[in-house]
Amino acid sequence: METLTDAKVPFLSPSGRRRFLKTLALTAVGGWAWSPGTAAAKIAPGSRIMTVRGEIAARRMGFALPHEHLMSTFGAASSELPRYDEVRLTAQVLPYLKRVKSLGCRIIFDCTAAYFGRDPRLLKAFSERSGLHLVTNTGYYGAADDRYVPVFVASESPSEIAARWLDEWRNGIGGTDIRPGFVKLAVDGGDLSDTDAKLIRAGALAHRASGLTLAVHTGNNPQAAYQQLAILDEEDVDPTAWIWVHAHAVEKSEDLLPAAQRGAWLSFDGLQLPDQGNDPVKKHLTLLTEMKRRGFFHQVLLSHDGNSFTSEGRLRPYDALFTALLPDLRSNGFTDREIRTLTVDNPARAFSIRVREKAQ
Repeated sequence: METLTDAKVPFLSPSGRRRFLKTLALTAVGGWAWSPGTAAAKIAPGSRIMTVRGEIAARRMGFALPHEHLMSTFGAASSELPRYDEVRLTAQVLPYLKRVKSLGCRIIFDCTAAYFGRDPRLLKAFSERSGLHLVTNTGYYGAADDRYVPVFVASESPSEIAARWLDEWRNGIGGTDIRPGFVKLAVDGGDLSDTDAKLIRAGALAHRASGLTLAVHTGNNPQAAYQQLAILDEEDVDPTAWIWVHAHAVEKSEDLLPAAQRGAWLSFDGLQLPDQGNDPVKKHLTLLTEMKRRGFFHQVLLSHDGNSFTSEGRLRPYDALFTALLPDLRSNGFTDREIRTLTVDNPARAFSIRVREKAQ
């Protein structure tokens, strides 16, 4: 395992660096599970994560970023096969991945979906060259007014759509041997559209056949979140198989509680450094404190929704968790074990591949 030095964490005081390095030493091993006395908060023995280089043990995956984008063409026209300037992309992305790894990260779940830039071949190359585990996805992105939903979805049934995703799971993506590690979906604002509902139902069917977790871009849309859970109920899929992506965006944190009470995952993935009066770090700290108080700490995921190569070639950083939030958590009384719960154990449990049927 790579050794971290004080020079690699210059953002803290000497005593803060020592505490921070101790925290990362704990998180890099994996396997410990914070629990309020329930077996549900533990990493199940034998749990596996599917990376672009194959399966790894969930207990050994280490410090995770559950929602980032290594590269994407989001904002550009929909295309099944992305076209990147690979020389320019590599020159920007690879050094940044190495920086994130030097800060303590060991695995990134890449949420760039099909039709706006997913390229498993490049992800595998970046994984091999950076030493990071990377995880890609299957599924379709139903937000952005269906701009990135392929045209055949309109005429296919949920089971036919699910069959496409299951083919990638069983046989690899686009003629490669690279398999997805989760299902990435997205819904528009307001009530679920017919297309959104069809995609969620297809996701439920795919989960029952594969055990892949559903990560659904939902944001500040509690009504759509509850409608998704109703569809999962109809398909006998337990809410523990579902992630409320961008849950930090809700206007009222109380709106998260019905989903959390049922065991759903809450992804607080908008971490960025403070800018012009906006302080995502402070907001995340407030949400984490509340979830801890309410007993849902073991259902929270932390990430940035960063992008190391956007459609314009810009970098949207994903290191504020290391440089800002972790020090704030420690100074506000969060223990090393609680930090490891958030950054290692929760992602390992959320993305472990297993079918989660609704209790009868």
